[in-house]
Amino acid sequence: MKITQHCAVSIHYRLSDEQGQVIEDSFEGEPMLYLHGAENMIPGLETELEGKVVGDKLDVTVNADNGYGPYHDGLRQEVPLSAFGDIQDIVPGMRFIAETEMGQRPVQVKEVKDDVVVVDGNHPLAGQSLNFIVEVMEVREATAEEVAHGHIHAHGSSCGSEHEHSHEGGCCGGGHEHNHEEGRCSDKKDEPAKEGCDGNGGCGCRH
Repeated sequence: MKITQHCAVSIHYRLSDEQGQVIEDSFEGEPMLYLHGAENMIPGLETELEGKVVGDKLDVTVNADNGYGPYHDGLRQEVPLSAFGDIQDIVPGMRFIAETEMGQRPVQVKEVKDDVVVVDGNHPLAGQSLNFIVEVMEVREATAEEVAHGHIHAHGSSCGSEHEHSHEGGCCGGGHEHNHEEGRCSDKKDEPAKEGCDGNGGCGCRH
């Protein structure tokens, strides 16, 4: 069966950055499941997977425009430390949901100064070309429920079941980002910071 619109696809992949550093590797663990044609996958890789079958292996380079987009300098900002409220021990690498004038936006802490925190709203892989080694493990027709929900239910489970998602939207991911949010901050004047809960999803993916 070829990979086409609304196929449930299982792949193993190894993702490396422009310097050849491995970012993610599923070959030692569980394959990633995704719904083809539902923006679960970055466009450049999904295009390359179109028409492939089980057993096919790909070595693909995806440019930034077809990956996580260009890097926007305006999304890197200094936020007052007071915006983080009672959250302690803020260090580079922590991720938050920022309350901005344009609504909520995921950001990552890049630097902590005396009274300000430098945060970046770009995806960590924005502006980079990405190198993928991919092997197609399984292809099947998605169920009507999976198509309606826009994602694959792992191991035949239904929505609401425990362990519903299996690596869905990993770093190959498209529209369903999983963030390691450590809390929330606000750069709106006079708006208190709100603590969030620790996340257990996969790594952040393109929106």
